Amino acid sequence: MKIELPENVKKIIDELNANGAEAYAVGGCVRDSILGRIPNDWDITTSAKPEEVKRIFRRTVDTGLKHGTVTVLMGKESFEVTTYRIDGEYEDGRHPKNVEFTSNLKEDLLRRDFTINAMAYNETEGLVDIFGGMDDIEKKVIRCVGNPEERFTEDALRLLRAIRFAAQLGYTIEDKTYEAIVKLAPSLKKISAERIQAELNKTLVSDNPAMLKTAYETGLTAQFIPELDICFKTEQNNPHHCYSVGDHIIKTIENIEKDKTLRLAMLFHDMAKPLCKTTDEDGIDHFHGHPVKSAEMSGEILRRLKYDNDTIDKVFKLVKYHDIRLEKGEKTMRRAMNNIGTDVFPDIFKVWKADYEAQSDYQRAEKVKRFEDNLADYESIIAKNECVCLKDLAVTGRDIIDLGINPGPKIGDILKEMLDEVIENPENNRKDYLLDKFVRENR
Repeated sequence: MKIELPENVKKIIDELNANGAEAYAVGGCVRDSILGRIPNDWDITTSAKPEEVKRIFRRTVDTGLKHGTVTVLMGKESFEVTTYRIDGEYEDGRHPKNVEFTSNLKEDLLRRDFTINAMAYNETEGLVDIFGGMDDIEKKVIRCVGNPEERFTEDALRLLRAIRFAAQLGYTIEDKTYEAIVKLAPSLKKISAERIQAELNKTLVSDNPAMLKTAYETGLTAQFIPELDICFKTEQNNPHHCYSVGDHIIKTIENIEKDKTLRLAMLFHDMAKPLCKTTDEDGIDHFHGHPVKSAEMSGEILRRLKYDNDTIDKVFKLVKYHDIRLEKGEKTMRRAMNNIGTDVFPDIFKVWKADYEAQSDYQRAEKVKRFEDNLADYESIIAKNECVCLKDLAVTGRDIIDLGINPGPKIGDILKEMLDEVIENPENNRKDYLLDKFVRENR
């Protein structure tokens, strides 16, 4: 097995070797290279102590000396160089109580999470694969290094990382590793919302977001998004549906492009259905009001998971309007674009399509026809550059003030009247016409 190391990585390894130390590229960069992927970064492990690394290299940053990590600067690039170590007892599900440096590479690799991440490489010795990482890559399985319960107890986030790696790589989770996840799932509560969010995002935008159902089945989602668990337990006895709410959600995520905001929108679009479910006298389930309630829940949950406001706002809009039914006609479309917002409107079509494609075949032809009619109306409005919001109106507040109207709420009222006129009659988006009709003739 030959891996093409970047020039600066080779320089660091060679320099450490020249000073009597062992050194290897290690972890994810080795795994990705074997898989034919371009590594995001290159980490280096060495027998040299941090103070030796600082002495050998002229430009360094003290990244985490307590845990043996020094960042070495090479030109405009930076590389983390970490001393072989043995972690002491973990008291908080994330940090070892103490760290002991070692000169044994095997002991360092033993503390890593999964076999596919516990391989090292340099050009002198080639691939060092003590725990069967290559075999697991060939079998396409995620397996802990050593005792799974020990690895997950060291850092509870690894429970969710197992799901994430399986989703990204299209792997399954080895049986003992799976059993340990189920047993230790409650320990995920020790992990910060920010770290959980990062793993959730990577799982969502992977090629296999359906691994979220495995996260549910192992008890992980119960620790940070229990609202999803209820969805998997909620059936939909309705001709429009052929899946439970949870399985429908997963299908919609698979149906939409690998974009964080879009996949979050699909994750939340039906989240309130269990709360809104009613059953009529014929035994048919209905979920009246679920779009608005789901949007409200999306905001609550995303804030709980420490998402940024821009993401929260966009997901809220997409969820709130995911189920609207628009009649054919450009006037109706202009109203909808104004109401929903031009910033998210292109994405609303992606949401609509992902949603109906995850439903039953009942009235599928009608749904496709409505979608295509709506899309044609939207594209026509965009092609003609018609005004649907205040920023595209031919008149500004300053234009109205210049005609003698005092600044204040009245300016906003006049602009709204103008916009209503233009949405009804887009050809009237002309400055003189609007000022004559709504200002000059009414002073």
